[in-house]
Amino acid sequence: MMRLLVTGGAGFIGSNFVHYVVDHTDHHVTVLDKLTYAGNLASLEGLPDDRVAFVRGDVADATLVDGLVGSVDAVVHYAAESHNDNSLHDPSPFLQTNIVGTFALLEAVRKHGTRLHHISTDEVYGDLELDDPARFTEDTPYNPSSPYSSTKAGSDLLVRAWVRSFGVAATISNCSNNYGPYQHVEKFIPRQITNVLRGVRPKLYGEGRNVRDWIHADDHSSAVLTILEKGRIGETYLIGADGEKDNKTVVELILHLMGRPADDYDHVTDRAGHDLRYAIDSTKLRDELGWLPRYGDFERGLAATVDWYREHEDWWAPAKDATEAFYAELGQ
Repeated sequence: MMRLLVTGGAGFIGSNFVHYVVDHTDHHVTVLDKLTYAGNLASLEGLPDDRVAFVRGDVADATLVDGLVGSVDAVVHYAAESHNDNSLHDPSPFLQTNIVGTFALLEAVRKHGTRLHHISTDEVYGDLELDDPARFTEDTPYNPSSPYSSTKAGSDLLVRAWVRSFGVAATISNCSNNYGPYQHVEKFIPRQITNVLRGVRPKLYGEGRNVRDWIHADDHSSAVLTILEKGRIGETYLIGADGEKDNKTVVELILHLMGRPADDYDHVTDRAGHDLRYAIDSTKLRDELGWLPRYGDFERGLAATVDWYREHEDWWAPAKDATEAFYAELGQ
């Protein structure tokens, strides 16, 4: 049994990890979350009070973070501003949370000798051409293209520097695009699912040729737990489930799963600086640590996700109208 601090644990990927830990281990979890628009206490409902504690606060609050880190065995650092569109509109929160927040956490784990696992994204590597057979590996040079991905790249480099300079016991994982329960309706897949549930045609950026490598949040969670328990200190592991799909295919599959014609969607203005393709090679994680995804079939994982949103309108409905109003202003 370990005592874990999970930063950003009321967000999408963080809350899925907390649920996964409770379901598959005896660990105790303290969640630290600022509860910005992307954090939602409802995502933690139903978890046992004797296993999960919640602290509302900012990961950039060095005094608060120091106190929390001093009382746990390990930290899993999910807290981040993570939406590309928002980073183009106002980059400042991304610098504060992703850079300053990670710095505060690194100083705390350095002081207390606490194990750290840092969650990052494949977007730090930039993008690949659509016809390029290559995939990102742990050796791919960083080439971020947005305020979001550049601040995540910066946070990764801070972690690497603290490992080398101060001997911090840290690992890093860069994951491909997640989908699953508790994802904010601003994101691509839940936005399209909830549009269909409301009788609104889904929206597709440009021609929908951009490719993402999709992984179910449960598989991300199992990979992170595996790295936390068995990963080599100082190493980076890429997490992916071989789920490459272009956005057009994803929208059409959502419509198919929900009983609508495959062409029942609208094209909208493409996003500025929209990366073409992400693709993850997770060979190192699989060969060294023996990890495998549960949802190797993207359609099966997507069907389970559609069912979750259909059954949890009370969770996503409060944020839906404001999200669509924001996108309407952007012509998207």
